[in-house]
Amino acid sequence: MHARQYTIKDIAKELSISASTVSRALRDLPDVKPATMNAVKTLAKKWNYQPNLIAQGLVKKRSYNIGVIIPEFMIHFYAEALSGIYKIANESGYNVMVCQTNETYENELKSVKTLISSRVDGLLVAISKETNDFEHLNSLNLRKTPLVVFNRISDKISASKVIFDDYKSGCKATRHLIECGCKHLAHIAGPMNLQLSLDRKEGFKKAMENHNLDYDEDLVVPCDFTLEDGKKAMEKILQTGKKIDGVFTVCDAAAYGAMAVLKSAGYKIPEDVSVIGFTNEPFAKLIEPSLTTISQPSHEAGEIATHLLLKHIENKEEFVPETRVIETELIERNSTRRL
Repeated sequence: MHARQYTIKDIAKELSISASTVSRALRDLPDVKPATMNAVKTLAKKWNYQPNLIAQGLVKKRSYNIGVIIPEFMIHFYAEALSGIYKIANESGYNVMVCQTNETYENELKSVKTLISSRVDGLLVAISKETNDFEHLNSLNLRKTPLVVFNRISDKISASKVIFDDYKSGCKATRHLIECGCKHLAHIAGPMNLQLSLDRKEGFKKAMENHNLDYDEDLVVPCDFTLEDGKKAMEKILQTGKKIDGVFTVCDAAAYGAMAVLKSAGYKIPEDVSVIGFTNEPFAKLIEPSLTTISQPSHEAGEIATHLLLKHIENKEEFVPETRVIETELIERNSTRRL
């Protein structure tokens, strides 16, 4: 019977009051009489009244859509971060439009253009491993389009940022290996255009220096966050012929690949070589041996990034870019030996 979409004007006509009074009542404004407010809300509920976001958007010059660009849906970190993004966006009356770059700069460029042409109110971006040119993101400032970059960032991007303390985490992971008795450490790093890769590598280097251990650049090999690349990096490290007894990897997938190569080469984990990953993927506790790793609260990162973006949207003219840093946690499992 009430299949049609009712409007504020319909409610106003039924109750013989003005449309502006209905609007104020629905927003709980104090200048509306309690009896009137009650009548408006009762009828709105009965008729299943839904606010017209398009009309509201035209008034406020907003679409109530935010765009999200991530490298891959299949990476557990981004699936969890998206969950946090959706939670805060939905609570705030915003829709979420998501693009996946498949780790290419070209797709990232297309995604930004697509979302901007869809008139999103702001963008949340984790850059691809290929991205070295940031003009497409920095140009958003000229358009006054709010931008927050998260997890995957660069210091060449002028925007608000949500990051993990990757330098401190790199120190933490390396210190754990040293406390396990490791003295000859290798590092499978991430792509060197990404700040997180640089920071984790610097943390690795600093922890070794703090414990008077020799840092050897031959034992630091970048990879592309994949199991296969982790394998290749580990093979390269073993080909140096240098002694290793501990490996810190930039991500869990690379750690899994490295462990496969070590096992094939006859090394026992953790008796001969201890391995520590990063991110705490679901498979980390299931593989044999279970993987010691650094856990990142990715759902929380998504929530924080969305709060920051919405704050930016609300205060476009006066907003000053902010950087939020989130702490990580060491999860100790069986891939690192206990003394």
